[in-house]
Amino acid sequence: MEDPAPGDVNALLRRLPQVDEVLRRDGARRLLGRAPRWAVVAAVREEIDALRARVRAGDDEAPEIAEAALERRVDRMLRPSLRRVLNATGVVLHTNLGRAPLARAAVERVAEIARGYSNLEYRLAEGARGSRHDHVAALLTALTGAEAALVVNNNAAAVLLVLAAVADAREVIVSRGELVEIGGSFRVPDVMRASGARLVEVGTTNRTHAADYERAIGADTALLLKVHRSNFALVGFTAEVPMAELAAIGRARGVPTMMDLGSGSMVPTGELGLEDEPTVGALVAAGADVVTFSGDKLLGGPQAGLILARTAIVERLRSHPLLRAVRPDKMTLAALEATLELHRDGRAREELPAVAMLGASLPSLRARAERLRAAVQARAPLLRIELREVRSAVGGGALPRSEPPSVALAIAHPRLSADALDDLLRRGDPPVVARIADGRLLADVRTLFDDEIEAVAAAMAALPGG
Repeated sequence: MEDPAPGDVNALLRRLPQVDEVLRRDGARRLLGRAPRWAVVAAVREEIDALRARVRAGDDEAPEIAEAALERRVDRMLRPSLRRVLNATGVVLHTNLGRAPLARAAVERVAEIARGYSNLEYRLAEGARGSRHDHVAALLTALTGAEAALVVNNNAAAVLLVLAAVADAREVIVSRGELVEIGGSFRVPDVMRASGARLVEVGTTNRTHAADYERAIGADTALLLKVHRSNFALVGFTAEVPMAELAAIGRARGVPTMMDLGSGSMVPTGELGLEDEPTVGALVAAGADVVTFSGDKLLGGPQAGLILARTAIVERLRSHPLLRAVRPDKMTLAALEATLELHRDGRAREELPAVAMLGASLPSLRARAERLRAAVQARAPLLRIELREVRSAVGGGALPRSEPPSVALAIAHPRLSADALDDLLRRGDPPVVARIADGRLLADVRTLFDDEIEAVAAAMAALPGG
């Protein structure tokens, strides 16, 4: 067939092959040998459509289907949507990157439970039906001193369930300065309305006193609620009522008290070099009737909502119809149980990745950064790299005033901007997510595991001209 004259769009379009014709070629047949037919067919159609668009846009070259292009399209189609990412941002509890990584023990426990059957709702000793809500309750009560415990699928669900079961159509008193918004537009007043509870605000934005709560309590008051301001700091001319004092007010007036802790820690955060955060156990000891917090933040486990409460309250929660809608699955419970065991056994600081990252010392981070720089320079000598002391972040709406010192690689490319480097690394396999500051790409080593050093170096070596 004669080559079409330059600019003859119709002739070039007629040269485009049919899908079946491409599938009979050797390159497509090789792809069919390792990939599902649907993916290869879809890749061929996409490539033909792309060539058609190029011709119509004025490309004078005769359109040819390239095997390498088909292979790239097939690989992209078969790549899972949810993927492992190398976190070089320095944000430990990065909400967009999945918050707390699980400990090896938790990963192994999940794999063990997921691969077969389990006693999720079966009592082996009696050979009778059991409850999934029994598996971690004893661990939680032993760790915190609470009377009883319940687990749901996240902390928002925990708050919703407690309010629905304890305060449906009745009043909940909360300080105006604690009507916070958490990530994803989750606002305390909104969840209260969704639960059926009626909000009663007391105090002002910056100052709330015990007398404010006492004056607001009436015959229709169901709950005194305190919300921990975990994702921002209120400083200056401020006042709030401590949990112990609020609990005393509640006991005197016969009204239960609740603390929505948000990101609850079992480990004293001051011992990690961070700002002091009230521990879960301390709030239980202070007399709170209910404490709710997240499993995948400072606890270092899977996404879950943990409820510690008086036995009578937990019984009300377990009989509420909303519980079935927010109950956890077997893999969440498996990971949570393994995580709590590490706290129980005194191994949390070493074996829970999030806790270990938060407590990492500057000398250890500097040593990790040196290893990463050596690995990158050995593979990508054209990259210009310097070590820079930076500040990391806790993330996950926790400890907003804590910015632990860290070390990052400041990376420059002879031809590519920091934005271009960032884009290419995010599109790699595995993706590397870093951050940009002062026009340089920064790879903070606080959130990189030691066994990820070579993978990050390989990703940087794969950069054009690296």
